[in-house]
Formats: sequence, structure tokens, C-alpha cells
Amino acid sequence: MRAPISIIIPTLNAEKELPRVLASLGEGLQAGLIRELVVTDGGSSDATLAIAEAAGALVVSGDAGRGGQLARGANVAAGEWLFFLHADSQLAEGWAGVVVEYWRTEQSAACFRLRFAARGLMAQIVAGWANLRTRLFRLPYGDQGLLVRRGDYDAVGGFPDIPLMEDVALARALPKIVMLPVTIETGADRYLVEGWLRRGTRNLKTLIRYLLGADPKALAQDYARR
Repeated sequence: MRAPISIIIPTLNAEKELPRVLASLGEGLQAGLIRELVVTDGGSSDATLAIAEAAGALVVSGDAGRGGQLARGANVAAGEWLFFLHADSQLAEGWAGVVVEYWRTEQSAACFRLRFAARGLMAQIVAGWANLRTRLFRLPYGDQGLLVRRGDYDAVGGFPDIPLMEDVALARALPKIVMLPVTIETGADRYLVEGWLRRGTRNLKTLIRYLLGADPKALAQDYARR
């Protein structure tokens, strides 16, 4: 029986982050869960591709843009399950066992409990809101990871090729997403540069505008200007 999971990671100049997320996948290999690693690159000029190839990844290259990169990665993946991860995220120890246990009773899409790679009250508050949003509204962001059956992914049309909110678009289309009781830690660099309150507020406003029907291209332009 073939291993069920295709890991799909979008990258763009991720040489510093990529080794850490790859290391956190090791227990999935040992448990026989991971069939392949797909790195979908948006034009890296650093050592990202060399790191990916050294890890045995199938590398797909194309235009930058997370939605398009994720869609290209999914198009070449062969696993029964697709596991989308950001390059600056790391899965906590024990994640593979949690996934196996989850599959015994449930087959719907799943994400993970968010934590930031930063200390302090604001990091806890912002992560807490993200986890609450996921529980209440079934709207995880991509930095929480997404594990989804190939058939369910295809049935809803997969990731749309949009410059922003591709993760929310897919989450809204899927019939169910369960947050697993295991942590995924994601980078906090942008929050540390912009400020937790400022960036958190901006993300919330962008989400609300998207849910009210704003064009993702216009949202991306506004997001880049700030």
C-alpha cells in the first residue's frame, strides 16, 4: 500500500525556513504517511531549490503567487491526501500519531492549532483569535496547515489562482474542517516588523472585505501598499 500523503509547500526565497519545516516532517516519513514532497516555487534566487532537490522533492516552478503555486503543486501531486504547508511553519512533535488517530473516526479536511514563533502576550492573543476563528467560523488560514482528501479538493475546484485569500476561499468551499489537537508553529517576522495590533487589525479588515465581496486583486494591491 502506497503512503497516502503528498506534502505541498509553496516557496519564494525560503532557504532559511525550508530546512526547519522539512525536519518536522520526519516522523511522518517514519510512520509511513508521506508519499512525496512537492515544492512549488515562485522564482527563488537563493538556495531554496537546491535544498528542495537535496530533500528529494518534486520541484514545480512558475509565477509567484501563493494561490497559483499551491494549485500547481496539487496538480502534480499523486497522494490520496494533500497536505499544504507554509515554508515558515513547523509541526509539533507527535503530529503524525494525531493524524493517524484522527483518520480512524474522521475523513474530512483538517488543520492545526496555531502558535507563533515569538514570545509575549500579543503573540498569544493573535494566535488565540486565529484558533477561535477556526472553531467558530471554519476559516483557518494557510499558516495553520491544511490536510484534505484529494477527492474533496478536486470536488470544490481546488485553490483559486488569486493573489490573496486563496486559503479562505478553499476553506469556505470545503464542507468541513476539523482543527486537530496538535500545534503548528509559524513565523512571526511580519508581525514583529509591523506590530501585532497593526498587522492583526489589517488582516481582520482584509478578511471582512473579502467576505463582503471585494476583489482579491484589489485587496492584494491595498495590502502591498500599506
